[in-house]
Amino acid sequence: MTATDTTDTGATTTEPYAAGRAAVHEQPVEGFGTVRVLPVDPHADLDVVHAWVSAERAAYWGMTGFTRQQVLETFLHLDSLDTHHAFLAVKDGVPAALFQTYEPGADRVGECYEVEPGDIGIHLLIGPPAPGSGPLPGWSAALLDAFTAYALTGLGRRRVVVEPDARNTKAVERLTRQGFVPAGDIVLPEIDLPEVHLAEKHARLLFLTRASFEEGSPSAR
Repeated sequence: MTATDTTDTGATTTEPYAAGRAAVHEQPVEGFGTVRVLPVDPHADLDVVHAWVSAERAAYWGMTGFTRQQVLETFLHLDSLDTHHAFLAVKDGVPAALFQTYEPGADRVGECYEVEPGDIGIHLLIGPPAPGSGPLPGWSAALLDAFTAYALTGLGRRRVVVEPDARNTKAVERLTRQGFVPAGDIVLPEIDLPEVHLAEKHARLLFLTRASFEEGSPSAR
């Protein structure tokens, strides 16, 4: 998705998505282009974010069928927190993925394991392929690598924590291939607050230390 404008001559031009917004991380990804990581603007990015998180393919995010207003309220709440942050990855001017970081000690996952100094949690939702094209081999791994680089080196953290739905075997296998170490299954408790509702979640807990990332990732070399 890109922005389109009409010039004085009537010609239509296409501009890169969010070209004027500052990125917190920018990384060339060999074979795919340049990825820019931008803080989500709940209003400006609503069309993209709502289309992605409410779709059936994003069922494990727990927002399937959400209205635009519900998605807006959810991300406005996230934007108000100091412990949870949402980001949009833009590849060569086109939205590519949704990424979240969070402090495990301020999240329900903190009730399920012993949080250590330097831990940071992440969530990742890769956007659908562009119309007329299919999935790009290696793209998911490249994006995960770029986000992990930001979380560990950009933010100076010691360990990444992930807790994908235990039924999402595809995600678990991808994480394991990229060096994440499984640490067993956990049950994240339900959260039912006026500003947010999260159903109970049976998840697989995995960790990736900065040392392991630096040994095995091309982004760390």
